[in-house]
Amino acid sequence: MSNLGNFPFGEPVQALSQKDRTPKKVFVLGVYASAVHAKWLDASGKIVVRALAVASEPYIFWTGEGADEIVSKIKVPAAAGKLAAADRNLNGPSGNALDSGILIPLGLTRKDAWLCDLVPYSCINPQQQEAVAGRYQPWVEKKILPPVTTKPVPGILATDERVTEITKEILESKAEYLILLGDEPIKWYLSKLSKQWKKLSDFGEDDKTYGTLHSIIIEGKTIQVLPLAHPRQIAKLGHSSAKWFQLHKKWTERAASLLRR
Repeated sequence: MSNLGNFPFGEPVQALSQKDRTPKKVFVLGVYASAVHAKWLDASGKIVVRALAVASEPYIFWTGEGADEIVSKIKVPAAAGKLAAADRNLNGPSGNALDSGILIPLGLTRKDAWLCDLVPYSCINPQQQEAVAGRYQPWVEKKILPPVTTKPVPGILATDERVTEITKEILESKAEYLILLGDEPIKWYLSKLSKQWKKLSDFGEDDKTYGTLHSIIIEGKTIQVLPLAHPRQIAKLGHSSAKWFQLHKKWTERAASLLRR
């Protein structure tokens, strides 16, 4: 993959892919990769930015371990202050939500799951763009810090080429189940294979229909699709929906009997 840009303080954005490529029971498709977040302190120890994305997460759906070590390796000119790992809840929240809210209720561990994102690299969201423009860019203009070239979230989350790549991964994983996290994987991947589904609510919005299995054929292989709310919803991470939170909470009570053992 071509140059994906650089984070604040210069770390390159890395494309992520599944490391353990042995056969898995489930294939999990998310939206885009997250990042390691740091607290930026000025030379006097005052907080400049509470959580700034400064490096690619070490693996897909990272759970936050090792953040201190990752951040400590990033070089910061003395005049610009220093970095420390952001508060624990700000590194790896989606990975922790995936484990506690989806895999564990299903009776699975990471060893059972092949993980993938529509966009396999970290993107800069509007909140991060605002922090960079207001707090970081002045240091760039002084030629003390390097420019930030992280890409924004693309308007098209999966091109036809990317859909083909994901399909190849699904088949390579030999997974029996395809877990889709929220609207975007349904819109940008599943709808390319079956036009009847374009968003999570198309599968139902009540206790009887949420989190149920649906058969689909991918290049001759029958796979059970399990559409669920995104970790942001199921763990109330930032702006989220109370409806999907409650539906998922009730789903966890019956999830253990859902998959064939």
